[in-house]
Amino acid sequence: MSVNKDLPHIFVLPEDRANQQLANGFHLEINKTRQMQVLDVARGWKNVLNLFNSDHVIKMNSNSNRFMVLLIDFDRKKSRLKTAKAAIPKSLADRVFVLGVWSEPEAFKKATLDSYETLGSKLAKDCREQTDTTWRHPLLQHNTSELDRLRKHVRPILF
Repeated sequence: MSVNKDLPHIFVLPEDRANQQLANGFHLEINKTRQMQVLDVARGWKNVLNLFNSDHVIKMNSNSNRFMVLLIDFDRKKSRLKTAKAAIPKSLADRVFVLGVWSEPEAFKKATLDSYETLGSKLAKDCREQTDTTWRHPLLQHNTSELDRLRKHVRPILF
């Protein structure tokens, strides 16, 4: 289902299938389902940045209602967030968020013994209830600054 582009909405651009399943689980928990859309996988974190710039920047510039979540694996690289943020035009920085598992979603799934969809659902519940139960997991703690920004802008749109 596509979003209502006349209202504030969020597109999620996942790196791979595991990230897409996390996003789908999150989507199952939101109140306004037409305000979020999980896109096709980009097949690599660099492809997420390339697709964002080639397919979404122009559309975001012409529609101030659009927000983006770039869902990538950090592959245990401290520089990944800085690199990703450098690829985002400054004019869109307030509406683009970079999130992901510190290593990769497979490690998060293995550590929690939950399915990707269940983990996504738990992350959404944390956002809705303004808690950090799942977001506090060691493989997600590096998202704190982006999560704070995300909650400020996106929570009212989805919940």
